[in-house]
Amino acid sequence: MLLTTEELRELTNRVRRHAQASVLNSLGVAHRIRPDGSIIVLRAHVEHLLGASTPVHRHEPEYEIDRSIM
Repeated sequence: MLLTTEELRELTNRVRRHAQASVLNSLGVAHRIRPDGSIIVLRAHVEHLLGASTPVHRHEPEYEIDRSIM
């Protein structure tokens, strides 16, 4: 559900929390700061932003001409 500390470091290429928050802001990644100063990021949000989520394919109905009245 949330990125791990290691994943957050890998995403931002930063170790310090202030620097990580700065990178997240520049990437447009929504995040929150906990009272202890740690950063939380939703995994689904990052996957969506980076295009990793599975696209939704909508099945279009196929129409056929009714020739019975011709």
